[in-house]
Amino acid sequence: MALFSRKKTEETKESAPGAEVKAPVQQNHGSAGNLAHVLQHARITEKSTMHNEMGSYVFNVADGASKREVAQAVKALYGVRPRMVRVVTVPKKVKRNMRTGKIGIRGGGKKAYVYLKKGDTINL
Repeated sequence: MALFSRKKTEETKESAPGAEVKAPVQQNHGSAGNLAHVLQHARITEKSTMHNEMGSYVFNVADGASKREVAQAVKALYGVRPRMVRVVTVPKKVKRNMRTGKIGIRGGGKKAYVYLKKGDTINL
């Protein structure tokens, strides 16, 4: 029911003397300051090293990161515009401690494959 009463409350706030009107907060996704948290670090594995030779790089990224945010972060931090970005969710794993028998969970996360044009490179 909040959607139907929104106009009435805004009109009464505007008409009330001395009432402050707050501007909506807009997020700027294009600046490097907001995108610094998207790329956590490069994922250095045997598989990712083989991909580096073909012009693709693998990064661990934030859980809420989208393809567009990853592409903007790579462009802002490394100065290279990616050709394509693929984001993969890494599942959590249930592990059992052999000594104590207790069950724990290894954290998953997200990783992103960033494909560059021929001739473009990133120094890791």
